[in-house]
Amino acid sequence: MSGEAAGAGSREAWRAGAAAAWAAPRKTPELRTDRLVIGQLVPEDAPAIVRLAGAREIADTTLSVPHPYEMRHAREFIAFAAHESAEGTGLHLAIRLAEGGGLIGAIGLKGMDGEHRVAELGYWIGTEWWGRGYATEATGALVRHAFDELGLNRLQAHHMVRNPASGRVLEKAGFRREGVLRERVYRWGRFEDVVVYGILRSDLADGA
Repeated sequence: MSGEAAGAGSREAWRAGAAAAWAAPRKTPELRTDRLVIGQLVPEDAPAIVRLAGAREIADTTLSVPHPYEMRHAREFIAFAAHESAEGTGLHLAIRLAEGGGLIGAIGLKGMDGEHRVAELGYWIGTEWWGRGYATEATGALVRHAFDELGLNRLQAHHMVRNPASGRVLEKAGFRREGVLRERVYRWGRFEDVVVYGILRSDLADGA
């Protein structure tokens, strides 16, 4: 068998496996790293989400986070996460410390597209936990789950140009910078440029 034929067979086998993974019933995963447990959001998380996501610094560069952030927003987010997980259209997870179990942020995939095997990754970490590598750790775990268990082929993410720390998190997790969308979003009275990143399943396999 030629190398080309072998490669084609491998790709077809992966596609078949990916299709089976996508069609399987959705169950909220629990992902573990050295320092984190990344898993289901529960109603009891609402007070911690309000406290953490309520910081203006979080809303400042996160379009989906309103400000002020109220209890109703947290409850709506938790309910939305459960619905999207059940439908297979998204996956929104709590980031907790492995030691003590305290919630420090959230991470997820939205716009999960079964036909094209693509989704968009996003996250936020409470300000008191910034600069400790937790975002990179959680992102790496979710990227591996997306490719290995969900059968996705591409993940994309973006951040505002004035938030380069988020770009460093993505790059450490293997994402590649793909371009800048000028004045792509409107936040708090001004248009913002955003930087677009992407990672492919083959990038991870190649050790990107």
